[in-house]
Amino acid sequence: MSDAAVSVRHFKGPPLQPLKALQAFGRLTRNKEDTIQVFEIMRALAGRSTFKGYARLICTPGGGEIAYARRELAPVLSDPNWLAQFGPGTVGEAYRRFMQEEDLSAEGLAMQSRMTEPAIDEPHVLAWYGRRLRDVHDVWHVLSGYGRDALGEACVVSFSYAQTGHKGFGFIGVAGAWEISREAPKVRAFSAVREAFGNGRRASWLPSENYEVLFTEPLEAARRRLNISPPTRYLAVPEEIRRGLKLRSAA
Repeated sequence: MSDAAVSVRHFKGPPLQPLKALQAFGRLTRNKEDTIQVFEIMRALAGRSTFKGYARLICTPGGGEIAYARRELAPVLSDPNWLAQFGPGTVGEAYRRFMQEEDLSAEGLAMQSRMTEPAIDEPHVLAWYGRRLRDVHDVWHVLSGYGRDALGEACVVSFSYAQTGHKGFGFIGVAGAWEISREAPKVRAFSAVREAFGNGRRASWLPSENYEVLFTEPLEAARRRLNISPPTRYLAVPEEIRRGLKLRSAA
């Protein structure tokens, strides 16, 4: 293990604030458009996950080079000219289409995160790693096969919890499934969320991927290489029912 990894592992993360997370979730359930609360939850439950993730990154093949370069992904993923180069069937084309259909941008997500955590833009390596995870959120939507409906968001954050160990993802996944179950008892939300967590555990570790190279790969080939299983239980819920669920997270 490198000296940098050892030193990072000795850092103590901010204390967990479960009450603050519960309060933020309460505000979110009262106003589904108050998407800032998602970032409040993530901040309250970050703990040492960022420290551990960065330490793991620099110990993976190619991860040290990625960390040394500190490439910022939000400007790249928001560049329409860069995204236009990817042909049909590629990860890049699927991401481009996903973002267009959902009227999203990586820079838009970055702007929202700054409202609750101005320090996210600091030059520190751990702030950079936090930005990296934030900016690939919608890429993980595409890779994992989960949409941006309420159930899809609960599933993708559960997938992300397995990948990152960030308790904020786990909290949002379980709380989202609980809300969906209250709204639509016939939707097997907890079953879908558990499967998403399992898919995330079995998959290759996505934070260490070179995303600019990944975007050139055929989507299905990339999923096979990364051992990402199909979201069977999520897709078992008819699309019209998924679209009708009112709870909608902006994670």
